Amino acid sequence: MRLKVLGRFRSEDRFLRNIGWMGLSEFGIRLSRLLATVILARLLSPKDYGIAALVLMTHEFIRVFTRNGIGEKLVQAPEAELDAMCHTAFTLNWLLGGLLFLIQTLGSFAVAGFYGQPELIRPIILIGLTYLIYPLGSVQTSLILRENRLNVFGLTQLASVMTDNLLIAIFALNGFGMWSIILPKFLVAPIWVIMVYRFHRWRPNWRPSLLHYRQILGFGSRILGVELLNTLRDNIDYLLIGRLIGISQLGTYYFAFNAGLGMSLSAVNAMGLTLYSDLCALSHDRALLRERFQKNLVIIAKVIIPLVAVQASLAPLYVPIVFGQKWVDRGAVPILIIICLSALSRPFANAASMLFRSINLPQVDLWWNLGFTLVLAVAVMVGAQHGIIGVAVAVMATHLLLQPLYALWARRVVLIRPAAWVS
Repeated sequence: MRLKVLGRFRSEDRFLRNIGWMGLSEFGIRLSRLLATVILARLLSPKDYGIAALVLMTHEFIRVFTRNGIGEKLVQAPEAELDAMCHTAFTLNWLLGGLLFLIQTLGSFAVAGFYGQPELIRPIILIGLTYLIYPLGSVQTSLILRENRLNVFGLTQLASVMTDNLLIAIFALNGFGMWSIILPKFLVAPIWVIMVYRFHRWRPNWRPSLLHYRQILGFGSRILGVELLNTLRDNIDYLLIGRLIGISQLGTYYFAFNAGLGMSLSAVNAMGLTLYSDLCALSHDRALLRERFQKNLVIIAKVIIPLVAVQASLAPLYVPIVFGQKWVDRGAVPILIIICLSALSRPFANAASMLFRSINLPQVDLWWNLGFTLVLAVAVMVGAQHGIIGVAVAVMATHLLLQPLYALWARRVVLIRPAAWVS
């Protein structure tokens, strides 16, 4: 009994400690991102923002296939099978990286033709080269998360993203235009690989292996489905605005979205990553899992609610001072506030997703995300009839109405009154 109590304290301390490390990392990232955003907002035109948004959106739609659950499977894999799975994961990541680079290269011509913007081709191909770099460090990253070394992960993330943001600022000040946003994404990829090699001793044997590939891909396919839907959902407003309303309006919306939701999404993603590692370690004990899940939700609420409230309420003051009056004149402030408020429910739905993944039921999260994405797509199409402010309202309303219901339902069927299909 005493050992069990001590285990609970260690688990709680670890979660809080990991939140602290990720919080410090995100604080440093946000400071550097603020610098980059201020410089971009003052030097780039709305069209530059719009072109960059299309490049990054295209890349994100293809990059989502790298979030395929292979890494998550390594986090929860049985110890006896871990080494073999690591070598298989390394092989699969290389095969996938080469395929994605080819797809993005060919897709760049289609995207440029669809939007009538031939200047999209070169930056889309350049940023696609990262698919040939990140597989070198993907297994080490997963093992670091498996070992709950969020201090190491946070430091690696901090170094990479801060370098990205500083390069953005430097390039923008030197007149690189939209390339200021694109070039750093390629240049920082080797930094991530070098750091995870430094922090973890695992090395590939460079012999292709597909042992356990069915087990890895079976688990990962559900998570990939969820990530595909997440990416579609995160970009569907950009797609429709760029096509139906215009590139300049997309630039205004893209600025407001990133200035308003960037900080909150960073916090949501950091807490979700920490929560997943914590829940995987406790998934064998359903009573302890319930206790930790509920306590972690309280911690998440204490972080996200004040953060969103402060940012939304101060937007009319800091946007003209920090980013420039031109964004106020273009109507970015109300959009920023509305999008910012949509972040209130995101961490709780994300926690429900991590809960289902930790107990090996990612397919439940897949079905939820499919339904949610369909509803959001319809809402955004309706909102687009009223301009970018209508799109922002549609995004906020859909998130705030549906995501809390998902979190409450997940808690009930998994932890309070477990359903028959919950193993």
